[in-house]
Amino acid sequence: MADNLKPAEQTLAPELREQRPLARVQAVPWLIVILLLAAVAWLGWRAFFYQEEGDPVGSAMLAFEKQNSLTVFSSRFEVVAESVDRRGVLNIDLLESRQAAIIPATVEYRLDLSNMDRDRFAWDADSETLSVVLPPLRISRPNLDEGAQKTFTEGTYVSRDASADLARNNSQQAERKAAAFAKNPEVLALARQAAKDAVRQNLAIPLQVAGYGEVTVEVRFDGETPPRN
Repeated sequence: MADNLKPAEQTLAPELREQRPLARVQAVPWLIVILLLAAVAWLGWRAFFYQEEGDPVGSAMLAFEKQNSLTVFSSRFEVVAESVDRRGVLNIDLLESRQAAIIPATVEYRLDLSNMDRDRFAWDADSETLSVVLPPLRISRPNLDEGAQKTFTEGTYVSRDASADLARNNSQQAERKAAAFAKNPEVLALARQAAKDAVRQNLAIPLQVAGYGEVTVEVRFDGETPPRN
């Protein structure tokens, strides 16, 4: 009976494990990094550079987006101011002095582009014309170049206080005259024309680069009549 007892035969099958190529395993992290970089690049392009096709107004607004103010014209001229100083005792004028000054002044004309919203643009697809309506020009405070001024003083005796008063009065007078001259219709017309030319140039080139070709840019200010076709 002992002969009938035989140890049970056990067959050991080798454990099968999936073998992955080493190159594929190492490539997975790099693939994730590349996908992340591509996603970041696409989001950045979408946020800062993307404009819908066929939207010249959006392209025009993008050209103005980073310009809050645009200086379009600068006028330099000379103003003449004259002041008189009288000093005396017991309301009797004993000393009289006079000073005339020729003072160079500079005034700048600027466009405020911060409020250039879509309502100020209009696109005519048939004529390929972009119409732009500009806000009124802003005129800077006159900048007096008092270091380059020419002065002419008259008087038997001009005290230090009298000289200071004459100079101060002439400066105030020169600033008022310069501000009035800056609003001269002829000078203002030159500044407005310079503004229109600057806006045409700043918009025509970006629109060409964006693929819209030779676009006509018509520019006018608030209150001006649109040009007739």
